[in-house]
Amino acid sequence: MANKSSLGEVLKTNDLFAKKGLGQHFLLDLNLTSKIAKLGAISENDVVFEIGPGPGGLTRALLDGPAHKIIVIEKDPRFARHLRDYFADDMGRLIIIEGDALKISLSEILAEHGLTNYHGKIISNLPYNVGTALLVNWLHGIEAAWPMILMFQSEVATRICANVGQSAYGRLAILVAAKCDAHIALHVPRLAFTPPPKVESAVVVLSEKQVQFDDIAALGKVTAAAFGQRRKMLRSSLGQIGNALALCTAADIDPTKRAETLTPEQFFALANAYKATS
Repeated sequence: MANKSSLGEVLKTNDLFAKKGLGQHFLLDLNLTSKIAKLGAISENDVVFEIGPGPGGLTRALLDGPAHKIIVIEKDPRFARHLRDYFADDMGRLIIIEGDALKISLSEILAEHGLTNYHGKIISNLPYNVGTALLVNWLHGIEAAWPMILMFQSEVATRICANVGQSAYGRLAILVAAKCDAHIALHVPRLAFTPPPKVESAVVVLSEKQVQFDDIAALGKVTAAAFGQRRKMLRSSLGQIGNALALCTAADIDPTKRAETLTPEQFFALANAYKATS
C-alpha cells in the first residue's frame, strides 16, 4: 500500500474531522498500528473484525497481514464512504458495514458471509464512548471465545485487568474474568492520536479462558448489586436481588465482607446461588 496517499493528507483534503459525540480519536501512526495488528498473531484462517475504523489507520495495517477477510463496522457515514474510496483496490478482502456495532452480532455477520469455517478475531481502537459496552456485549456471546486486541482509555484498560485487592478492581474485571484472560500489552500516549484525547490509552489482549463461568447474565446482576453499594457489606448490598444471607450461605461467603474483597470465583459462586433461587 506504499502508493496510497497518507491518511493525514486525505483527512485534510476532504475535511474529515473527528466528531466528539462519536468518541473519535484517530490513530494514524503506521508503527503503532502495525504493532497492534501484530499482537493479533493473524493467520490466513482468520476473519478480523475492526470496530470504528474511522479513516482506516489500523485497517491499513490489518490489510498488510495475511487475514482471509477484514470486516470493519463504521457508524459514521462520512468514513464509510471514505473507506470505500481509499481501499477500493482491497475490496476483495475488505468488507465494510455501515452501522452501529452495539446493535450488530459479529457471529451473525460471519454466517451471513459464509465465513463460519474461519476463526473470528476482534482487533480495534474502540470508540471511547462505547468501548466498555461493546466488550460486555461480546462477553455475552460466542465472541467471548475469540481473541481480542482492544484499545481503551488507560483507566478502563486497568479496570478490565485488575485483580482483587487493587483499587481498580470491580464489576468489569469480574465479568471479563468469567470468560477471558486479560493483560495490558501496550501503552499508547495521547499525542499519538488525531485529535489527541485528554487521557492516555492502552491496548488490552483478551484470550479465551480454559475454565469459564458461563452465566454472564446472573453474574451481571450479582456484581451490579454488590458494586452498586461497594462500601456496604454483602448482607446489605445483595438485599436488592434476594435474601442476602441465604445467598452468602449458599456460596459459603461471609456476609460481612464487601464486594471489593471477593475473588471472581466467589462471585461465580454467588451467581450460581442467585440463579438457583431466581
